[in-house]
Amino acid sequence: MTDISDDTPETDKYRAPALSKGLDILELLASEPNGKSQVEIAKQLGRTTPEIFRMLMVLCQRGYVEQRAEDDRYHLTTRMFELAHRHPPIRRLNSLAGEAMQRLANEVNQSMHMSILHGGRVLVIAQVDCPDNNITSVRLGAEIPLLDTASGRVLAAWMEPHALDDLMAHLGDEPVAKRQVFLDDLSGTRAEGCCQADSLTIAGVVNISAPIFDFSGKVAAAITIPFIRRLTGTSYASEADCRAKLLALTNDISRRLGAGATSR
Repeated sequence: MTDISDDTPETDKYRAPALSKGLDILELLASEPNGKSQVEIAKQLGRTTPEIFRMLMVLCQRGYVEQRAEDDRYHLTTRMFELAHRHPPIRRLNSLAGEAMQRLANEVNQSMHMSILHGGRVLVIAQVDCPDNNITSVRLGAEIPLLDTASGRVLAAWMEPHALDDLMAHLGDEPVAKRQVFLDDLSGTRAEGCCQADSLTIAGVVNISAPIFDFSGKVAAAITIPFIRRLTGTSYASEADCRAKLLALTNDISRRLGAGATSR
């Protein structure tokens, strides 16, 4: 058996090349909505085509990747998303919040979604629509740039300084000015207990986002109402009413997670 000396770099002690290649492929395809061909994947990852082919075959057999007949490009399936939803914290959030979110959506006639932080981005883990014909919703499973969202501000506002620094380090080459606007907004979010602001992506939408705290007092998730004012007279509640009802909902979910309304 090969001996691993104490001066071996930590990153070299536990190498698993096949696993690394598989993860590289999954991470690459996760950011490619149109998929990639085998040759493109190999070129981008700096690997040979045969070794990528073997990994792709295993990932296809396990249901993580599929090759579409119409273009021979490889795409991610929903397998990883399904696995994520088996993870106990997400299952518990969905079980506590799902029906309550739908009841509130029906009451105020506004759609809403729940998000968590995932790799420096905002991941939508639940989405409910209101009964109106005209809605504004966010796709379930969508990953949204942190700095573009009210929910991102809520998820970051109560972080400890070191955790916030780590989060910002995941943002890559986002403009400094945009980062600073985000950071400047956090104190106001904490003071208000929520974030209410014009959407940074869709004109005419006001995002109202409130935190869900876990038993440790940390923000576990954010629920957001992309508030729209309908000209047909079917807006059942004002922005202020939606905000109050949303805070009541998130406070109740926080209490049921063990945090209670005093967590803030």
